[in-house]
Amino acid sequence: MKATVTWAGNRTFVGQTESGHAIAFGTALGEAPKPGPSPMELLLIGTGGCSAWDVIAILEKSREAVTDCRVMIDADRAETDPKVFTRIHLQFIVSGRGLNPEKVARAVQLSADKYCSASVMMGKTAVVTHGFEVVDTSL
Repeated sequence: MKATVTWAGNRTFVGQTESGHAIAFGTALGEAPKPGPSPMELLLIGTGGCSAWDVIAILEKSREAVTDCRVMIDADRAETDPKVFTRIHLQFIVSGRGLNPEKVARAVQLSADKYCSASVMMGKTAVVTHGFEVVDTSL
């Protein structure tokens, strides 16, 4: 896997992935508008996306009728540099028709323990916890 980050001025950067996707990010100086997510926000989004991908894939393989998955992420950072994440909680809201809560719990746990490389990596500096709720859309 390869990527390139190019400085665009005023603490704005553009990340380009090997697959051709690009995203502007940074913090900007002074009153300038923020160009996109900060690098630390991107880490949280990536962690949530990695885990959500796993949960959906596991539930689809289990033939669960998933219609939506949202991950609400809440995190704390250390007060001193390098200000790593110290706590991350991923709360999954999984919607679908007649979903089996036990299968959702298992999918979340498998992602956390086995499949989500981002969660496992973040767990080297932070306490990473997971929770879920099921929304039945067939009612």
